[in-house]
Amino acid sequence: MFNKIASYLSILALAAILAACATPASQPGDIDIRTGVIEQITPVEMSSNQHAGVGAVVGGVAGLGIGSLIGAGTGRDVAMVLGAVGGAFAGHEAQKKYDKPVPGQQIIVRTSNGVLVSVTQPVNASLYKGQRVYVEGSGEGARVVPR
Repeated sequence: MFNKIASYLSILALAAILAACATPASQPGDIDIRTGVIEQITPVEMSSNQHAGVGAVVGGVAGLGIGSLIGAGTGRDVAMVLGAVGGAFAGHEAQKKYDKPVPGQQIIVRTSNGVLVSVTQPVNASLYKGQRVYVEGSGEGARVVPR
């Protein structure tokens, strides 16, 4: 009985994680592209885009699954609990290395119609002040690329 419940919970948790990671597909023609010249580039630190706690959840589910393969009866139950706790700890520790800030740059671009646009993105070493560029997209998804 407990094994069946643990199996169902494992499958449910894995399905929830995969659903949370899914992103909607972009439609063709949705990208706004503007031209301009870089006026300023400022180095910044960007926060990691990793979701907090995902490593612990995935590790716990994996540990639970591995623990269910060990022994029988009470021994299996103990192995499942230890596997879940150990997996959650290992997953949390593994995720820590992805939670560190990443180097980025804030780029100010004067578009061809005179409007200033600010974009913060990961470092692109090929960009420099005075360079003609494209600003692709808008809002959080905008990025600056060389022309």
